[in-house]
Order: sequence, then structure tokens, then C-alpha cells
Amino acid sequence: MIDIKKYGWNPIMVSEDIIGEPARVTAVHKERYEIACSHGITFARLKSSVYYNSNNYEEFPTTGDFVLIAYNESGDSQIIKTLPRKTFFSRRDPTPGRGEQAVAANFETVFIMQSLNHDFNVKRLERYLTLAWQSGAVPAVILTKADLVSDYNEQLRTAERMCTGIAVYAVSAKDGTGIEDLSEYLKPGKTVVFLGSSGVGKSSLVNALTGVELMAVNTIREDDSKGRHTTTHRQLIMLLNGAMIIDTPGMRELGMWDVSTGLGETFTDVEELLGRCRFSDCHHETEPGCAIKRAIENGDLSIERWQSYLNLKKEAKYTEDKVGFMRERQQWHKTLSKWQKQNKKTGG
Repeated sequence: MIDIKKYGWNPIMVSEDIIGEPARVTAVHKERYEIACSHGITFARLKSSVYYNSNNYEEFPTTGDFVLIAYNESGDSQIIKTLPRKTFFSRRDPTPGRGEQAVAANFETVFIMQSLNHDFNVKRLERYLTLAWQSGAVPAVILTKADLVSDYNEQLRTAERMCTGIAVYAVSAKDGTGIEDLSEYLKPGKTVVFLGSSGVGKSSLVNALTGVELMAVNTIREDDSKGRHTTTHRQLIMLLNGAMIIDTPGMRELGMWDVSTGLGETFTDVEELLGRCRFSDCHHETEPGCAIKRAIENGDLSIERWQSYLNLKKEAKYTEDKVGFMRERQQWHKTLSKWQKQNKKTGG
């Protein structure tokens, strides 16, 4: 028997007239779902008449979702409803034509993980930050494998400059550096989702936080960080203190979906400039009085930072309007090339 409240369940999530037992999805295995409910850890499948009925739209569950089930003690239960999410992380499905792909739901914090030895990448960090803010949760940046780097102050400062108002930690699952600092996020009933590339050390950090070898860890060649992450599906893990972690497989592709909120939070420096142009409909190309052009020319905004902002914004728009995206992209490349030539002439 399980007290489902320990998994974050609150009775106010449903009205009294709703039929079904509450459960939380702890893992997704293709069409079979591992769930935690009052009867224990068990399995369930979607009720076809609810989820595959074109006249009745219902969100397909993902790891972390709260659902209602029709319990079956002799086999797989049926999931009959996905409950509203307080936070939700998604990406563009890497399979063409499939649209949005759910990754995790109902978490308070996103641990954005990069390793200090080879994985540290500013553009990837911007991408993860954008999606983390869009989810509705609060991100924290975790720089792993601190034991493999003699001096990581430069990476730490770079991350802190990018992540204004966001906590940045350097940690090592091997020697324990910085692990204690993460305890403030790991409270009973709270959920943290781990995001990062393959080999960044997510499973090692889970083991360090639990104090036991809970997750299998494949050996990664530390000279080039090559190797395969052993997490093959998204999984919700209950720690001994009652906190929960959603571990995710390393994702080779992290396509933008809807990032209208996330971009504003990640690129506050850019969006503040957007409202300072002389003309409200400025395209930031050849118009006089453009705040973006002026900031780049003065060195207050790097062209790489502006390029990252445009890349992520246009990538998100691509999912909605491929033809319009390609037309704008061609014009953007022309404008960017012109700015780069001007900067070279002026010594910028």
C-alpha cells in the first residue's frame, strides 16, 4: 500500500463528482505506464475509447502526470483521464510530422546539467534555459564532474553571467563537491526534473543524492566524454527523504516547441532592447534608430547572443509556419552577413 499524497497528490486536484482512483505516472514504456497508486507500484494502459477517440481530446500522459485510473487487481489498470498539469516540459518530437513530445510534468525545479570537462556549451545552455522557463518551473544550473577540472572558475562565471537570478552550482558525484548545496531543492513531496546530454552524469548524481547505487551508470571515457547514457526512458524516482527526481534520457535533439515565455526569461537583455527602437515595428535590419544594431555596434550585445535569440525564436516558429520560416530565414542570413562585414570594417 502507498500513501499517494507522498507522491504530491492533493485531493483538490479533482472535483468530488470525478470517477476514478488517483495515481501518478512514474515511467512510460511505449504504450505501458508504470504508476504509483494506493495499491502500490503497478502498471496501466490507456483506455482506448478515451484517448483514441477523435471526438474526445485527452492529453497523453507523461512521466510525472497525475491521472485517474480504473484499478484492475489482476492485470494492467486503465488510465481514464490525465489531470491538469501545474508545470510541463515538452520538445518538438524528433520524428517528422509528430509535433509536440511530452517529456515530464508536475515538477517544481529543473536541474539543467552540463559537465565541466567537455560538455559545457553556451548555446545548449541557452536552449535548456528557454525550455525550462517555458515549463513554468524554476531552473537551476548544475555543472557536473568538478573533480575532473583543475580550474572551472571561467565556466562558472560564464554560466552566472548568462543565468541572471538563477542559482549555478559546481558539483562532483565522485568526491561529493557541492552535493549538500542541492538539498534545499530536495524536499518531501517536491519533484525535480534532470535535463542534460548523454554522459553528463545524471545517473551518477541520482546515486550521489540517494546514497545508494540506484541507477546503473555506464563508463564514460573521461578524455573525450564519449559513452552511452544508460537511462532509456523517463523515470520518476522517490528518494529516501520523500523528494522525487525525474531522470530523463540524454537527448541528442532538443527542438523548440512553444517558447514564448521561456525566451523572455532567458534573453531578458535582448528583450529589453527590443522596446527601445525608434520605430515600434522595427525589423532590426536597416531601420534608423534600431536599439539592437546600436547595442551590437557598441559591444553591449554580442552578435552571437542576438543570433542565438533569433535561432531559437525562428526554430519555434518553424513548427507553425514552415514556408514563412524559410522566407524569414533567408532575409535574416542576408542581414546578419551585412552586420558581420560592417563589424570587420570598423574593427568590431
